[in-house]
Amino acid sequence: MLIKKLHSIWFTVIILFISGCSSLPKSKANDACAIFKHYNSWYWAAQKAEKKWGVPIAVMLSMIYQESSFDSDAKPPRTRILWIIPWKRPTTAYGYCQAVDPTWKLYEKDTCRSFAYRNSFADSVDFIGWYANKAYKRTRLNKKDAMALYLAYHEGIGGYSRKTYLKKPWLIKTAKKVRQRARMYRIQMENCKSSLPGKPWYRLFY
Repeated sequence: MLIKKLHSIWFTVIILFISGCSSLPKSKANDACAIFKHYNSWYWAAQKAEKKWGVPIAVMLSMIYQESSFDSDAKPPRTRILWIIPWKRPTTAYGYCQAVDPTWKLYEKDTCRSFAYRNSFADSVDFIGWYANKAYKRTRLNKKDAMALYLAYHEGIGGYSRKTYLKKPWLIKTAKKVRQRARMYRIQMENCKSSLPGKPWYRLFY
């Protein structure tokens, strides 16, 4: 009986791990409620990150949408030689959060999470919360301001402080889209909050 129960627990853990590293069907990407009902573990991870870092779930979700469209293995397209031959990628950005290698290593060191992965939704959403918190500490950036947060995320905290984004109209336009989507996600979640999945008993193992 005990062995059977242990097998059941490990099966649940494996399912949660797989769902945490899965890509979201594009048909659900515009609906926060559909996203979290499709992957319950994503909602629990987002709740945990919100509580830990003080960044609204809707803001973090909008950031991930903009960075990777919820594709766990997203990478920048390769550059090309003579417009034909595939060459190197422009950056080391990878995963849901599109974090580059140096910043990700800093996150691992700062949070003591050496086994975090960018193709894990839980780790990526925690990364975004961590980054927003660092931006807040250095610039007093409002953690609820999705537009400002995205600008700092894209330009780096130093670049944001120097207002480098002012020379990039396209980036400001994109940041406004992030803010608009965050508002949409927030309203959606307010309307379906009561139907979102609660914490199950095996949340302890996730």
